[in-house]
Amino acid sequence: MAGTEKMTTLYMGLLQRAPLAAEWDARPDELAALQEAHLANNRRLVEEGHLLLLGPFTDDRFWRGVFVFQADSLAEAEAFAASDPSVQAGRLAFEFHPRLVEKGRIKGTQ
Repeated sequence: MAGTEKMTTLYMGLLQRAPLAAEWDARPDELAALQEAHLANNRRLVEEGHLLLLGPFTDDRFWRGVFVFQADSLAEAEAFAASDPSVQAGRLAFEFHPRLVEKGRIKGTQ
């Protein structure tokens, strides 16, 4: 594709409720600890430069939030997502969509 040398691929991860979400919702004390572990993992990924943008949706439905990963491949972005304790616990899951953006358009992109 012409002009792609000025572009980079980011990986948009749509965060969604996973099959065990209702079970976790019924255990509020454990859910609070899991949420803190989820947030700590997010902070680590931001500090390491792998996670450029993230945030929850506010309508509390199936789709929970959006993450934008900077990774060398879809497999690497999926590995970053798999490091999330809420994903490991079966409460959350990601659906990925690669997205071309102009290099430097989003802070941290190269």
